[in-house]
Amino acid sequence: MTIPLLNYSPTTQNQRVALYAVAREAQERIYSTDDLLSASDIGNLIEAAYRQIFFHAFAADREVALESQLRSGQITVRDFIRGLLLSNTYINSFYNLNSNYRFVEQCVQRVLGRDVYSDREKIAWSIVIATKGVKGFINELLDSPEYLENFGENIVPYQRRRLIPGRATGETPFNIRSPRYDAYYRAKLGFPQNIWQTVVQSFRPPEKQPRPGDPTLFLDMAQGLSSRGNAPTPVSTANLDFLNKVPYRQR
Repeated sequence: MTIPLLNYSPTTQNQRVALYAVAREAQERIYSTDDLLSASDIGNLIEAAYRQIFFHAFAADREVALESQLRSGQITVRDFIRGLLLSNTYINSFYNLNSNYRFVEQCVQRVLGRDVYSDREKIAWSIVIATKGVKGFINELLDSPEYLENFGENIVPYQRRRLIPGRATGETPFNIRSPRYDAYYRAKLGFPQNIWQTVVQSFRPPEKQPRPGDPTLFLDMAQGLSSRGNAPTPVSTANLDFLNKVPYRQR
C-alpha cells in the first residue's frame, strides 16, 4: 500500500495571495515555447532550463539527446525538466551529496520556484523518496497541481517572487542561499578554504606601473646600500720614500 503524501500548510496566509507587481527589470524573465519567434529563442530557453536546474552546465553536463527532442517538438518543456532532474549530473551532484531533507529543499526550489514551507513539507516529500525512489519523487513534483498551475507544459520553472536585493520586497536567489553541497560534504571536499594574507596587496593600473629601466625599480637596491664609505688607511710619513716618489725626466 502506497503511503499518501502528508498534509502540510503554507507558513503564512500571504503564500495564498496572488502576486500583484508592476513589470520591471528585476522580475524573472519567463521562457516558454508558446513565445518562440526565432530559432535562437529555443536556445535561450534551453540555457534558462540549465541555469534553473544545474545553475551552470558544463559541456560534459549537457543532455544532447533531450535538447534535440525539445528542438524537434517531440517532448515538452516539462519533459525536458524531468530529464534534467533524472540525469546522472543532477543525481550525482545533488542527491548523492545531500540528505533526503536537503535534496527535497533543492528540488522544491528549482522545480516549484519557492522555498519549502516548513520541516513538515520536507518530511512529507522525504517519505515519498523513501517509498517511491527519486524518480517517483520527481514525477510527483512535476505532476503536482502547483507545478501545472504555475508553469504548465511549456514554461521553464523560475524563482517566483524574486526581486533584486535592495528593492522593497523580494528573495535572494536560491543558488546563493542553498549551495549545491551539504556542509558535511563541503568540509569533506575541503572547501571553502580560508586564505589569510599577511601582506596587504594594492592594485596599480597598468599605465601607472613602472617600465623596464625606471629608477623606481632600483629603489630597494639603493636603500640597501650602506651610506658609510670605507675608512681611510693611516699612512706614516716615516715610511714614505720621497726621493723615489719625485718624478724625473728621462733622457
